[in-house]
Amino acid sequence: MSITDTLKPFDPAEAAEIAVREDAAADRRAKRARLVHYLGMPIFLLAVLVGLYLYVGAQELDSIETRRLTAEILLEQTRQHLTLTVLSTIFVLLLAVPMGILITRPPTRGFAPYIIGLGNAGQAIPSLGLLALLFYLFRVTPGLPSTGTFPVVVSLVGYSFLPILRNTMVGLEQVDRSVLEAGAGMGMSNTRLLARIELPLAVPVILAGVRTALVLNVGTATLAFLFGGGGLGQTIFQGFQLRRTPILITGAVLVAVLALLVDYVAGLIEEKLTPKGL
Repeated sequence: MSITDTLKPFDPAEAAEIAVREDAAADRRAKRARLVHYLGMPIFLLAVLVGLYLYVGAQELDSIETRRLTAEILLEQTRQHLTLTVLSTIFVLLLAVPMGILITRPPTRGFAPYIIGLGNAGQAIPSLGLLALLFYLFRVTPGLPSTGTFPVVVSLVGYSFLPILRNTMVGLEQVDRSVLEAGAGMGMSNTRLLARIELPLAVPVILAGVRTALVLNVGTATLAFLFGGGGLGQTIFQGFQLRRTPILITGAVLVAVLALLVDYVAGLIEEKLTPKGL
């Protein structure tokens, strides 16, 4: 018997059935991957919070720890922390994105080194030093509040200005010149080229800078309590100052969970706003 006699004849129906089964298996794998992508982080963060609750509940808390670790206090500090983060990110977006657009235009490109240097200075200064410097400047300037939300938001804007500015510039400059030339050849003005081609193609890079700025602001906002801005840093500092480990761990874990949650939500927004095909 030859080898060709042992081979099964090609059956189109069987091949189609195999292809259908493989497609169904690929769809199931894709659905599982999407579930892990969208639900993995929330489930992980929920598990961390449950673990923190069980840890604190298993400790013999004294009167100080009992007063500090109430749901009302922790929720209020989390709200303050999130408010500082969101406000500062909104303001830095309103400043850094237009500035990044401006210094990538040919007439104003010469100002780019100076503006980038200003952003580098804001991020190079240690966050506590920047807060202290602004606190002093606000205190000696008549009519400006020296404590509270305003000076903290200003310092966070200065600290997170560079990532969004830099990513805006990189995103705009990486747009293929031939695409812009094709748009100009179709009669599109510079403004329409920016709105219809450059910004949509730069969105993924810009949003990556926004995610970086958000996480930076969550971390830096832990120092806000030193200047009357509130936030979860107060719980961390009280735990350290009073030598109460449950208070310290609670504050640190909540800040970490908040940073991961903000990054996760920003990632979902980034996916939603990224044009199809990019």
